[in-house]
Amino acid sequence: MIANSAVARYRAEWISDAAGARRDVLAGIVVALALIPEAIGFSIIAGVDPRVGLYASVAIAIVIAFTGGRPGMISAATAAVAVLVVPLVRDHGVEYLFAATILMGVVQIVAGLLRLDLLMQFVSRSVITGFVNALAILIFMAQLPQLIDVSWQAYAMVAAGLAIIYLVPHITRAIPSPLVAILVLSVVSIATGAPVNTVGDMGALPQGLPSLSWPDVPLTLDTLWIILPYSLTMAAVGLLESLLTAQIVDDMTDTDSDKRRECGGQGSANIVAAFFGGMGGCAMIGQSVINVTSGGRGRLSTFTAGAFLLFLLAVLGPFVGRIPMPALVAIMIMVSIGTFSWNSIPNLRRHPWPSSVVMVTTVVVVVATHDLAQGVLAGVLLSGIFFAGKVRRMFAVERTLSEDGTTANFRVSGQIFFASVDRFTRAFQVEARVANVLIDMTGAHFWDISGVAALDKIVARLRRDGARVEVIGYNRASADIVDRFALHDKTGVQMGAVPH
Repeated sequence: MIANSAVARYRAEWISDAAGARRDVLAGIVVALALIPEAIGFSIIAGVDPRVGLYASVAIAIVIAFTGGRPGMISAATAAVAVLVVPLVRDHGVEYLFAATILMGVVQIVAGLLRLDLLMQFVSRSVITGFVNALAILIFMAQLPQLIDVSWQAYAMVAAGLAIIYLVPHITRAIPSPLVAILVLSVVSIATGAPVNTVGDMGALPQGLPSLSWPDVPLTLDTLWIILPYSLTMAAVGLLESLLTAQIVDDMTDTDSDKRRECGGQGSANIVAAFFGGMGGCAMIGQSVINVTSGGRGRLSTFTAGAFLLFLLAVLGPFVGRIPMPALVAIMIMVSIGTFSWNSIPNLRRHPWPSSVVMVTTVVVVVATHDLAQGVLAGVLLSGIFFAGKVRRMFAVERTLSEDGTTANFRVSGQIFFASVDRFTRAFQVEARVANVLIDMTGAHFWDISGVAALDKIVARLRRDGARVEVIGYNRASADIVDRFALHDKTGVQMGAVPH
């Protein structure tokens, strides 16, 4: 029964109905056209031939359509991975890049088996918002070379493209407005011979189909030690960007995805890409946004993007090379505008200041370094620090003295861990005449050995001063950790009063 349900769901992820299939195909065509200049640009960044990035985009998009865990998300060659392999290609050649990409895929498959996707639970909403805003800024910045020192016709085409993209949906949604913009501006550019950059100016497009081959590298430990550091970094960055993009697409479509399956899917797609002479890649938020806003929701849109890109390269290469870059720039500006979380600006004042600081820090680090991993790491680290500080303040020790002043009662409430042990230790101050000390832990919880060590220190000091110490009220989890690691205070594995 469960197997039948899973099969039915998988089929629905491909084709839900005829209208959905038509939207997926048209959205995939738009994505394929927008992938070409980016794949060429990423190849240039990595220092390889343009076909390495283009063939990678074809293979990754087609394979991930079958194996991925997020329908409607686009994966292909990306800048995040390309920048990591520059030294490898420069020092050892492109064949080592293919070998490193295969190992990258293996690492990602293992990561899926080990459920490393669960680490996404530690990425806060503020970090995700910062990630989205930073990507929107980077997408816009990537268009600047096509907007500086160009003809007035280029600016006019960009403006016209944006007008088409935003106005056509008010007339009809039968055809994605970005596709209309590409077709109309291509016709205008070719008919008028306008002096604007074209896709062909980005680099030579490959002709024919990619061939299957094994990387031409020695199968030795020396090769493994060369490619392993690159493969691990590529795998980590690729999974990070893919899982964050999957979460963003989840939010855009109000649907859920299988993050564990996405890890394995990314790995299998990268392995296949390497065998067909492609570089490594991952999910692309810009292309995913284009797909979703163009109506793409299912796996068919992702498959169409890869398959149509292959058709363009193999059959329509000369015509594709004449597509004006201003048309694609207009689409990417639309993506930048649509990706940026505009309500995050007024929320800077409304949200708690730690959340705003985390969001802004993530944006600043990503934009400054052009490294998504560093920005997200900075945001997660800062979130952890702020969280620890918040939990640290959720702690109190209430002290009362008996009428004769010989017995001190301490009632502890809150969380006792490495960030709160200093306040915990300093709270236990008693006068010389106090002979009995009762410590009530009913409202407290020990999280780590730092808290246990602090309790040890308190008990040892009070006993050294001549007081009789009694600790009561451990919950079971606290009792377990105290019994395992305490030197002076043992619960006897019993709840309630614990005499000493």
